[in-house]
Amino acid sequence: MGFADLSIVDIATEYDLTIQAVFDLCDQLGIAYKNQETNLALEDAKAVIMQILHRAQADSNPSS
Repeated sequence: MGFADLSIVDIATEYDLTIQAVFDLCDQLGIAYKNQETNLALEDAKAVIMQILHRAQADSNPSS
């Protein structure tokens, strides 16, 4: 598995989230990390980003 050039802090900055929010997503997805500078495996970074985008879409289109 390759590594993305994205750390937890990079993802938090890119998507205007707190580092803790990204830690929480990693925990929910079972993704191991050491600290905010941890570079994520490519598939893990994709999973975190997809979850962020899914939540953003759900927040912008709430159910009636």
